[in-house]
Amino acid sequence: MTLTISTTAPALGDIRSLGRGDAVVVYRAATERRDWARYWEAVGVAVSRGAVLRMEES
Repeated sequence: MTLTISTTAPALGDIRSLGRGDAVVVYRAATERRDWARYWEAVGVAVSRGAVLRMEES
């Protein structure tokens, strides 16, 4: 499964549940979200469970 975080984003629990074979795509616009720190923490959980992180410009 691949989840995308930008100006819109999936539920934090959905991101945290990702693992091996999954991916999180984070667009630069996501870093301007008021709740960005919570999403970044969720991405960390997913990566620690084996998900791949991709950062995109736009």
